[in-house]
Amino acid sequence: MTDRDVRIYEVGPRDGLQNEASPIPTDAKLRFIALLADAGLTEIEATSFVSPRAIPQLADADDLMARLDRRPGVRYPVLVPNERGLARAESAGVDAVCVFTAASEAFTAHNINMTIAESFAAFRPVVERAREVGWWTRGYVSTAFGCPYQGAVDEGAVVDVAQRLLELGVDELSIGDTIGVAVPADVRRVVRALTDAGIWTDRLAMHFHDTRGTALANVATALEHGIRCFDASTGGTGGCPYAPGAAGNLATEDLVYLLDREGMSHGVDLDRLLVAARQVSVTLGRALSTKVGQAGGWRLPYAADGG
Repeated sequence: MTDRDVRIYEVGPRDGLQNEASPIPTDAKLRFIALLADAGLTEIEATSFVSPRAIPQLADADDLMARLDRRPGVRYPVLVPNERGLARAESAGVDAVCVFTAASEAFTAHNINMTIAESFAAFRPVVERAREVGWWTRGYVSTAFGCPYQGAVDEGAVVDVAQRLLELGVDELSIGDTIGVAVPADVRRVVRALTDAGIWTDRLAMHFHDTRGTALANVATALEHGIRCFDASTGGTGGCPYAPGAAGNLATEDLVYLLDREGMSHGVDLDRLLVAARQVSVTLGRALSTKVGQAGGWRLPYAADGG
């Protein structure tokens, strides 16, 4: 990768849909994933092997992965929280897994009824098995910029969890603004703390939520500080259920438009991406709320003589 190359890590099929109350047919999810691949996305987080009781929307993970048309050159990571999920994921033939913890003890207690240390104990066998069989691995560090229960989160806590994940052997860290409170000053603060601790930016991704309309400003700041991987959800779906009024994840179409206008290379076709966004909008039965989803892209008009 060059300094002008950006990776877009699509979380729509998993993070974007997991909190939807009405059941979404597996066929619709598979269609969504196929359209995302058609648009040029090469990292599409497909589902999660959590307990169906915990997240009913993703109870079809085994069936979805069995039926998934896996395109050459496209990675389809799945979230695997523990050994039970690992057994299911391995039977489904996955080759990329993600594990999840947080920088806030209060959040892990409320969200998964564990301490941070206990969350590591639960997913440690997942990462160890992934390393054994050569799977790609990612670790999520949630509430890196703020927690709905404890409030501010010190960047030292983020660094501590990030270092423990890297020591465990994950390939990449996703640093999450779970409740969408971060502004550019927070991004500078957290990224500097991570890099000062010796964590290179090529091991980092940023996961911004657009709860308060600051996600793209945060992306621009992260780009200035060397971050070249961003999580996003086509259609702007998802968001944290613990953030009142949450507007959802950073929309992939909004991110692509920004990167296009900034002259960054990412390999995603905006027009085709909007087809995927509209498909998920129809599936969910509501209009797109994303900026580019509503307005479309913009091509500068050029005179016929090139002037």
